[in-house]
Amino acid sequence: MDSNQAAKQHSLVGSEADSQRTLYPYVTGTSVVALKYKDGILMAADMGGSYGSTLRYKSVERLKAVGKHSLLGASGEISDFQEILRYLDELILYDNMWDDGNSFGPKEVHSYLTRVMYNRRNKFDPLWNSLVLGGVKNGQKYLGMVSMIGVNFEDNHVATGFGNHLARPLLRDEWHENLSFEDGVKLLEKCMRVLLYRDRSAINKLQIAKITEEGVTISPPYALKTFWGFSAFENPTVGAEGSW
Repeated sequence: MDSNQAAKQHSLVGSEADSQRTLYPYVTGTSVVALKYKDGILMAADMGGSYGSTLRYKSVERLKAVGKHSLLGASGEISDFQEILRYLDELILYDNMWDDGNSFGPKEVHSYLTRVMYNRRNKFDPLWNSLVLGGVKNGQKYLGMVSMIGVNFEDNHVATGFGNHLARPLLRDEWHENLSFEDGVKLLEKCMRVLLYRDRSAINKLQIAKITEEGVTISPPYALKTFWGFSAFENPTVGAEGSW
């Protein structure tokens, strides 16, 4: 067998090196927080991209519109999020090609994402993200999330990452069904401020997006007012036994 035939056979059969896995995430984004309000859905995320423990990128957009009726936010591996956006672009394009006057709503997009994440988990090649999907169609508000292994649920407010531990208690205490846009933004900003204080991967540069029947609006990046003079911040180990 000459070298050309050997190369051709190798390309047909493939090699173990051709199969790649995300063994652990490289560049990641932290929490996404979202809630239902009176007219639609509000979602917030900062713009940090961490390379390990180094805050490497500070202008990473993690809130994206999907079709006419949906809004997607992602925490986790940024490159996997970009791959998911490619999947969704193909899905929306295929839906538009029918030109039948109908379009995917947030419930259908969320269902699709749960199947994608679970399918990749079953191949032991997960997309390393937690996703938040919200939207409004025909007057019906929808908000759900899906984890990297396909675990999914719907709720009136959701959060990923540290937000699950630090923001959800605030949302449970202060969220109500008739929340106005202004009060919803204030509540999200309160959650993001707590995350900024407590999550080392969070940065003070965030976006808030809303989706209503009229469509998606994503705010320009802005910073929150903060106060770092709390005594617990100045002397974090006071009263802590056994600390350094």
